[in-house]
Amino acid sequence: MNRVAQFGAFVWSLIVVAVRTPIVTIGKGLVFFENWLLVSKKSLYGLAVTRILFGVTGLGLLLANFSTRLYTFGPGSAWNGELAEPVSDFPKIWIFSLFHAVAGDAVLYTVCYVALMALAVLFILGWRFRIVLPIFFVGWVGFIEANDMVGDQGDNMFRIAMILLFFADPAARWSLDARRRAKREWFAEESGPRQIGNALHNLALIALTAQVMFVYASGGLYKASGSPWSEGYAVYNPLHTMRFGTWPVLSDLVTTWGPMVAVASWGSIILQVAFPLALLSRPTRIIALFGILGFHIAIAVLMGLPWFSLTMIAIDSIFIRDRSWQKVSQGVKDRWRAAMGRAASPPTKAPVEVSA
Repeated sequence: MNRVAQFGAFVWSLIVVAVRTPIVTIGKGLVFFENWLLVSKKSLYGLAVTRILFGVTGLGLLLANFSTRLYTFGPGSAWNGELAEPVSDFPKIWIFSLFHAVAGDAVLYTVCYVALMALAVLFILGWRFRIVLPIFFVGWVGFIEANDMVGDQGDNMFRIAMILLFFADPAARWSLDARRRAKREWFAEESGPRQIGNALHNLALIALTAQVMFVYASGGLYKASGSPWSEGYAVYNPLHTMRFGTWPVLSDLVTTWGPMVAVASWGSIILQVAFPLALLSRPTRIIALFGILGFHIAIAVLMGLPWFSLTMIAIDSIFIRDRSWQKVSQGVKDRWRAAMGRAASPPTKAPVEVSA
């Protein structure tokens, strides 16, 4: 009888452990997620880099096209018919219709163009970001969607990420707003407004991460289904077209050796598909980030798509830890101070010896 009782107690203890273990694990997981979500904002430096590079992307594209703005986007673009009937639906929405409305007037278009450049500068500096962000977003979407012919897929990611930045705090670091906040007292650490702000920021970060994962993974899987990629010559094709082969000599150089073309074709598929999983550990994350950086630099240089590449690099910045960005920042400050110290102090002259 004692053995039966002991066996029953043993079975009961197993049942208790089997039931309690997942409950405790789930409870700890919920506590961890709650603390992660509410206690502090994550990836503040990474999102600051995203903000800066987004502003640089916008300003760079506007400056690069300033001399041809009227032909590419203004009254000179009437030949493609989009002044009369835009392809994109955005110019038909009143809030995004400004650039389309003034596209036929060279003077008004130039004024709006320069104003958008000024907003891009304020965006980079992080000055009154909560006010500048929606104005820049509306102006940018209206500008870039007015002529659908000159857009690319980077415009979609730029727009999606900008929407998510509405709920995040990209100006918390490396901005004029951050300097202004440092001089004032804001909400207490455990106050409701602070926790709501933390939650919105972190949820926006999760959504941005998910969007990037979908883009890379789906893009890699889509490539794998095509014969040019599966047979290893996909990289060769676009580099030998007039539209994407912007550097013919360089295109010939990088596609001369067939095995390298195959490695680049298959390597891009593996990198994109494996990117989400590679982020789970620090060693593989470093490899993946350097790989994706090289991937986008190659697209920018070889295919003439610098603004698309810079947009994606800006978003990928959120995957670098704040500690790493702080180390980079401190290293730059130390080098700058050392350089300024050497420049400020004049070189000492050796004493002149007078012979007797």
